[in-house]
Amino acid sequence: MSTHDENQSASARLGGLSYLNPAAPEPWASFIEQIERVRPYLGPLERWIETLKHPKRTLIVDVPIERDDGSIAHFEGYRVQHNLSRGPGKGGIRFHPAVTLNEVMALAGWMTVKNAAIGLPFGGAKGGIRVDPSSLSKGELQRMTRRFTSEIGLIIGPDRDIPAPDVGTNAMTMAVMMDTFSMNRGGTATGVVTGKPIALGGSLGRQEATGRGVYLCAREAGKHQHIPMEGARVVVQGFGNVGGIAARLFRAAGSRVIAIADHTATLANDAGIDIPAAQAWVAEHGGLAGFDGAAPIDIEDFWQLECEYLVPAALEGQITPERASRVRAKVVVEGANGPTTPAADDVLRDRSVLVVPDVLANAGGVTVSYFEWVQDFSSFFWTEDEINARLERIMVSAFDAIWQVAQEKQVPLRTAAFIIACHRVLEARAERGLYP
Repeated sequence: MSTHDENQSASARLGGLSYLNPAAPEPWASFIEQIERVRPYLGPLERWIETLKHPKRTLIVDVPIERDDGSIAHFEGYRVQHNLSRGPGKGGIRFHPAVTLNEVMALAGWMTVKNAAIGLPFGGAKGGIRVDPSSLSKGELQRMTRRFTSEIGLIIGPDRDIPAPDVGTNAMTMAVMMDTFSMNRGGTATGVVTGKPIALGGSLGRQEATGRGVYLCAREAGKHQHIPMEGARVVVQGFGNVGGIAARLFRAAGSRVIAIADHTATLANDAGIDIPAAQAWVAEHGGLAGFDGAAPIDIEDFWQLECEYLVPAALEGQITPERASRVRAKVVVEGANGPTTPAADDVLRDRSVLVVPDVLANAGGVTVSYFEWVQDFSSFFWTEDEINARLERIMVSAFDAIWQVAQEKQVPLRTAAFIIACHRVLEARAERGLYP
């Protein structure tokens, strides 16, 4: 086969999209492979499967700002709307130096599947800027966020596409985005983003929602696997808004968190780590490095610690086939998006390690974002207890439905989640038809 033919073949595997680099296919290639694994279960809807391999809209923007020293800096920004068949786009905004179009496309695709698997009336979207936010001053970061919001303002809105926080962004980022969109529109539009501060129409329980959803899914998986939470050993990669909160909830349930890791350190303590103390340390010092409640270990040793629950809650692509071959957990609960490659999925399945997929396990955040969006429209807000009760009901119901499909079809939970989601998305696509 010629180099030209090989490139064409690689391009076809990526959905036939010319703007992707076949030499660097991840993580979009992982998403495409996950879609292909559902093909045999789609029946008549299979004729629409290519819909899922072609993002509806991809926007690349230049984000120029004036630095504090008077110089001009340019950053590359993205907003991808993968599929809007079931409702407006929904997905986070990521500020990270490694952000690429490929990554944002995959994240948008996973959001399509996640929203459909949970049953939320949203399509999938995602955005980001290729930047290290820690390298910017507060003023520079605000100017960059405002310019980016103005650039993507063409395609976002409360009934079009609703961003939320992700890696490198937070409630204040959403406040600036909401204010910028509102100023450009000439009226306050609280529903254009979720994950906002409470004073600006944010929802109680939103900050903890993703970590809470991870814990709830682990708990439900433990019931099926006969693993009691009391005394269970837990290993958590990522100690921010997802991993840190999940670790705290595990500990509150009587589990023993024996290892934690972030971008600054990897720590272990077989007797159990004081999670509130670790969170307080991170809040003061910006990372786990220097925390004396556990001993440093090598990151590769981290992945092979014997435990009941392993929670990858950092970035995608962390569990490779090589790492999967050494994992000694009974259950992997994906707090991050795409932390396990398809090849690693196969290794874990062959080793009888249960994987609770990201499109289910970390859906707590978007579920409470949905609550926030609904509350903004109605200007009527629920209590935190009501939020948490509604979240638990939706997450447990979705888990049960996905578990049932997995048992009936003898497939992994990820494939089961994709079967449910793809049926819902493609049925909506078929019912709507093609325009014009």
